[in-house]
Amino acid sequence: MECTVRWMGSDAGMSFVAETGSGHAVVMDGAPEAGGRNIGPRPMEMVLAGAGGCSAFDVVMILQKSRQAVTACDVRLEAERAATDPKVFTRIHLRYRVKGKALKREAVVRAIELSKEKYCSASIMLGKTAEITYDFEIIDEA
Repeated sequence: MECTVRWMGSDAGMSFVAETGSGHAVVMDGAPEAGGRNIGPRPMEMVLAGAGGCSAFDVVMILQKSRQAVTACDVRLEAERAATDPKVFTRIHLRYRVKGKALKREAVVRAIELSKEKYCSASIMLGKTAEITYDFEIIDEA
């Protein structure tokens, strides 16, 4: 895996473009009070979003493999950071909303637990500094 991050130059303040090895690009920026122009997410927001994407991916894949009729999944992450540098995440709460037809509660719990404990590299890595908790809601499309 690789990624190149380039500063967009002094005219751009604190804006950077990240180009991933898979050929995608994303603009990141700092807060205006730190010299940014607010034209992209903050780098730490990208880390948090990556953990959410990684876990949601796992949950959907595990539910599909367990033959659950999952039709939608979203996860809202709320995080707290340390007050002093390095301002690592100290607490992250994931709130999953999983939609489908006759989803089994046990299957959803199992998918979330497997993601948290075995498959989601991003959240497992963040768990080294942060307490990670979750809850979930199942929406039946009966």
